[in-house]
Formats: sequence, C-alpha cells, structure tokens
Amino acid sequence: MEWNYYDTFITVAPDCPAEYGIAPPDKKSGKTKPGIEFELVAEQPYVYTQEELLFEVHARHKGIPEEEFAEHKEEFYKKPTACMRASMLPKKYGWGIHFNAEGKLALIPRESPEYQRFLAGEVENVKIVPAMRNSRK
Repeated sequence: MEWNYYDTFITVAPDCPAEYGIAPPDKKSGKTKPGIEFELVAEQPYVYTQEELLFEVHARHKGIPEEEFAEHKEEFYKKPTACMRASMLPKKYGWGIHFNAEGKLALIPRESPEYQRFLAGEVENVKIVPAMRNSRK
C-alpha cells in the first residue's frame, strides 16, 4: 500500500490558530507525536517519506528499540493510519508540508516567502491540498 505524496504541498488548515510556524511543546511525560514529527523533519528536511516518518514517529513514541523495527513495521503498515494532512503541524502549529518528486518531505513555515510561493501556485508541478480542519464546521 502506497501512503506517500509526491510533488504536493499541504497548506495549514483553514482554522489553524498559529500565525507562524511554531515548535510543538513537550509534555512533562516527554515528547508528543507532533513534537517528534517536528524534530525529525526540521532537523532533516527531505530525508523522510510520509510512510517512513509515520513509522519512525510511532516507534519513537512507543519506545520501540531500533533492533525491533522490522517486526513492528509489518504490523504497523497493516493498520490504517492518518496521513500528514491530519498532523497537528499543519492543523495547529502553522507548518506547511512540501513533498518533493521523490516523496520526501520538508516543513515550510506559513509566514515564509517560500510558503507564499507555494500558496500562490508559483512552484510548478505541485499539487496544493489543505490540511484537515480542526473542527467539523
């Protein structure tokens, strides 16, 4: 099953409360899923595909040791999983997500000129899709 986006830009949700891209806060108990997503992609833009990122975040959040990744991966991909359009990064924290031709992703802060170029359709061959809304209104 293919879960990746190619040549796609996910805009922030129409009801995103953040006016600019902000790092998700940690909880007292540790990193949140959005915090792990942010950390991985901000530090390594265009390294992960959506599939790779979703599993890596799952594994880190659940504390799965790297040597057990192979056995957990197969089980993880059997279950339906929300895509990056449902991530809190574009829904709550003000980050657009660009997927290049290889399906690798990077975060683009909504206040940046680069975000505005994507939004205006100035980047060729890129499909624009909005993040899912926070509410069902």
